[in-house]
Amino acid sequence: MNRNVEKIMKTSLLYGFVMTQPFVNYVDAYPELQNKILFKSDQLEIDEHGESVRLLQKKLHTLSYFDQPVDGMFGYYTKHAIKNFQANHKLSINGNAKKETLTAIVKNEQKQYKQQLKTFAKEIQPGMHNEKVKLVQKSLQYFGYYEGELDGIYGPLTKQALEIAENKHDLKLIIDPPPTPTEKQPTLSATNKEPNTEPKEKTKQKAVQKPSYTGINGSGIVEKARSQMGTPYVWGGTSPGGFDCSGFIQYVFQQEGITIPRTVSEIYNFSQPISEPSVGDLVFFETYKPGPSHMGIYVGNGSFIHAGESRGVEVSKMNNSYWQERYLGATRVKQ
Repeated sequence: MNRNVEKIMKTSLLYGFVMTQPFVNYVDAYPELQNKILFKSDQLEIDEHGESVRLLQKKLHTLSYFDQPVDGMFGYYTKHAIKNFQANHKLSINGNAKKETLTAIVKNEQKQYKQQLKTFAKEIQPGMHNEKVKLVQKSLQYFGYYEGELDGIYGPLTKQALEIAENKHDLKLIIDPPPTPTEKQPTLSATNKEPNTEPKEKTKQKAVQKPSYTGINGSGIVEKARSQMGTPYVWGGTSPGGFDCSGFIQYVFQQEGITIPRTVSEIYNFSQPISEPSVGDLVFFETYKPGPSHMGIYVGNGSFIHAGESRGVEVSKMNNSYWQERYLGATRVKQ
């Protein structure tokens, strides 16, 4: 542990607790401490190594600019990721992480977690246990409001953290549960004051509730995806100016009014596994690292559309030898 990090930790009110925890696990759970450690360095540049570099890589990964192992070594890939971030945010493009670049990275990370909180908090309720709850917990943990385990269970700790976030950010995050249905009393007619005797069949029809979610419009998804054919591949890209693979998927679903997470692994965990894909479903592949690392949208006839590094947005065949041996499976996004 370098002197700067040790000094910061000793000034923390939680120093005693810190000393009982694995250092990396503790720092990762407290973004405020991460930022203090990060800004303690005047400049991070090529060939440096240590905790500050690891935290920088982690933040760049969260923002989808860095897909390599987070190892704390400032090498070519870290420099390249910083250059891409600087270019996208109109900063001086030099690949070094000075205060201006670090400030922009932290602000964008905060913005991303706040948007994730606003989006998914509206879709969860007490008692739920799913990936959306876990995404909310992760956002709450980032801002320091949630200190429990990221277990995806909407319990008292999650609700308490949401209440704090509501007050701090002036947001409506806790959705009131729907009122419990009560038996309706007969209503009197306006003319003769007699009970309103509607046919029973009609009454039953009115009482039928809609399902809690509906399937997506697969053909609409594919149509939006095909409209971006030929768009170049850009590492970290999320717009028609250039896409990376998950940025492309997120953009397409946004055009249909559907919000999904940003990274391949988050989308994989967020969506529902299925045995065989239909038009508009997602297909995942294991490419440069273990687990899902590339994805596309199934368009039918054994093909999928995706943002490839060499040719940008294109349609490829699932039975192509390269994709076939790397295929992991398919999932479905539901509203």
